[in-house]
Amino acid sequence: MLFGLPAGEVFLLAAAIITGGIFTGLLAGLLGVGGAAITVPVLYELFLFLGVPDEVRMQLCIGTSLAVIVPVSIRSFLAHRSKSVVRTNVLRVWAIPVVLGVVSGSIVAYYAPASFFKLVFVMFGYIIGLKHLFGGGDWKFGNKLPKTPILVPVGYVIGLISSLIGVAGGALSTLFLTLFGETIHVAIATSSGLGFLISVPGTIGYMIAGWPQQALLPPFSVGYVSFLGLALFAPASVLATPYGARLAHYLSRRKLEIAFGLFLVSVATRFLASLLL
Repeated sequence: MLFGLPAGEVFLLAAAIITGGIFTGLLAGLLGVGGAAITVPVLYELFLFLGVPDEVRMQLCIGTSLAVIVPVSIRSFLAHRSKSVVRTNVLRVWAIPVVLGVVSGSIVAYYAPASFFKLVFVMFGYIIGLKHLFGGGDWKFGNKLPKTPILVPVGYVIGLISSLIGVAGGALSTLFLTLFGETIHVAIATSSGLGFLISVPGTIGYMIAGWPQQALLPPFSVGYVSFLGLALFAPASVLATPYGARLAHYLSRRKLEIAFGLFLVSVATRFLASLLL
């Protein structure tokens, strides 16, 4: 017995989480993304394998993904800030509305069924996936960012959607910033600052939201956050990422964009099928 549970059950859970983390790291390194958009679908298949009930599985994936983002987002933001390419004025405007959006998403997590979260991920997957497939790098709405009255609601929506799909907000904010003339490097650097604002309150919110469902959740979970997943998934993912990055050097940037786009579209289709069947 370990921690009051059969040793075999604990080792199976740990092995499955480590395997999922390695797979996520390989994909993250190969496709050149932070991994959050990959973490949720990988965790979904992992928790399906472990027999987590469907009514709480998607929420557990999202909450755990947000927890995994916390240390990564801090390190990423500090690295980008050291190069002085972060638009701190945009982050100051977005800070409060982003957090309010995350809090709203946590409240939704308390009441909404699993099908709602799948539907949100389906829309996210198709929009971002199709952008990568059809080469949206030249899409542009203007050459200057909107004023504060526009940025505030945009920040709220980014926080809300990110908390509902378990990502750090980078894909959404980077897309928005590049559509209004920011270079990809500045957009990515600025977006890195949203990770902490989204992941910390999001993790706490999902822990609270999932507390009434504790009996349905796997061992070492607090609400909709699996701490065993956090402890094992993140390190395994980080260790595997360089190997995926090495593979990426054999592919062109456009091929990587297509690969990531196909991945997101396939995941979105997988979740859509689970909603319809």
